Amino acid sequence: MSTRAANRYAKALLDLALDKKQEEIVQKDMQFISKSIAENSELQMLLESPIFNISDKNKALKAIFNKDISGLSNDLIDLLTTNKRMPLLQAISKQYSLLFNEEKGIVKASVVTAFPIDDSMREKVLAKATELVGNKKISLENKVDENIIGGFVLRVGDVQIDASIQNKLSKLKRELSE
Repeated sequence: MSTRAANRYAKALLDLALDKKQEEIVQKDMQFISKSIAENSELQMLLESPIFNISDKNKALKAIFNKDISGLSNDLIDLLTTNKRMPLLQAISKQYSLLFNEEKGIVKASVVTAFPIDDSMREKVLAKATELVGNKKISLENKVDENIIGGFVLRVGDVQIDASIQNKLSKLKRELSE
């Protein structure tokens, strides 16, 4: 898949969305499309398969997304159909989100915990993430992984803070084995 082409489509879509003041709406659409494709292997196969003709792919996507996404996002699907670039849809949606976050000064952060975090813990994590990146907006995603036992793993950009019990136990095990 051509990431350069996906980047060009995403930039053009963002520019158009900004002009029409619909960038937030299109961002939600792109997140929805990306998540839908990632979670549905049949949909991935449909987009990438040369067996299905382009108009069948378009009809399927319209049936799946038409009522849930904006006109601009539907126009993107039509454009990809016309240009026979349907397999780029997921890459474009991911790239759009990256460009959108960059445009809005939003930094993505993820925190992995053994259980879902509550609002007070979310505020503490956001404060720590803000400390790492300065005064930028933070988009925080909480992933649950029971294998870390307790504590958390915070990733903000290139920085990772691993304060998990699993990590502490691993360090202790290494120290004891030396």
